[in-house]
Amino acid sequence: MNKNELVDAVAAETDLRKSDAAKAVDAVFNCISRSLKQGDEVRIVGVGTFAVASRAATEGRNPRTGEKIQIPASKTIKFRAGKGWKDSIQ
Repeated sequence: MNKNELVDAVAAETDLRKSDAAKAVDAVFNCISRSLKQGDEVRIVGVGTFAVASRAATEGRNPRTGEKIQIPASKTIKFRAGKGWKDSIQ
């Protein structure tokens, strides 16, 4: 499912116009992004938890040349599914 399909599904579930459903979907994603950017964890009961994780700098190898390269430290978003979602697919 892509974003347009998600908007269509939300519009159908809630009897909203597509434009209003698109605003709602965008608002949810923007709120999650803003919270993660501030370093907060986003916990949605029954769905899961979004959190920011730090990756340490490491040394890797260029697969073409075999030369060593430095991979800088970075931050990434991790999602841990909640029990409700895990149980819904089994």
